[in-house]
Amino acid sequence: MDQQIEKTIHYVKREMMSQDGSHDWFHVERVWQNSIWIGSKEGGDQDVIQLAALLHDIADWKYHDGNEQAGPKKAQSWLEQLQMDSSIVNHVCEIIQDLSFKGAGASTVMSTKEGMIVQDADRLDAIGAVGIARAFTYGGYKKQEIYNPEVLPKLHQSFEEYKQSQTTTLNHFYEKLLLLKDRMNTATAKALAEERHKFMIYFLNTLQKECGLNLPVMDFES
Repeated sequence: MDQQIEKTIHYVKREMMSQDGSHDWFHVERVWQNSIWIGSKEGGDQDVIQLAALLHDIADWKYHDGNEQAGPKKAQSWLEQLQMDSSIVNHVCEIIQDLSFKGAGASTVMSTKEGMIVQDADRLDAIGAVGIARAFTYGGYKKQEIYNPEVLPKLHQSFEEYKQSQTTTLNHFYEKLLLLKDRMNTATAKALAEERHKFMIYFLNTLQKECGLNLPVMDFES
């Protein structure tokens, strides 16, 4: 399996070479490494975990006109080229299909331990210092406003509503990033998420003070 993992690393690097910095190879690499770390504590099929982590953003719906099937299909095609067992292909593609956050009110429950681990690793990279950097990088890519007092955060109740929403980068913290700490699946990820969550609150409170923004002021320890 080591050979297939190595080929997948080279494939993903090549495919994501021109991706913006919020969803580039380095994001994938961090998710991959965090998945290995969480998996070492929580168990699970390490081959499935690594392949799903490496391929989780190979064709993200955000860059493919909202098509949530683009990623699983591209991952399936690649894994079949590697002549992987169909049970592994199906498991990896199921994880990729169900991985993404789909709105505050939309269910994104993973059905397997491997899926929970990869989802946790992906969500850890969306919060804390690196999460802040990625949020503003993606906001710039999408030409979003940083902040607009007339555009309020929304807790989207469906994936369609979430996909179609026009928002600001700061709203994204309230619509998604600040929700992720309590949606971690594993004990290992929950412990790691605590400090990253606190840092985001510190950042938002500092931004409030510096810019006089009308944001909800949060207790640093919340």
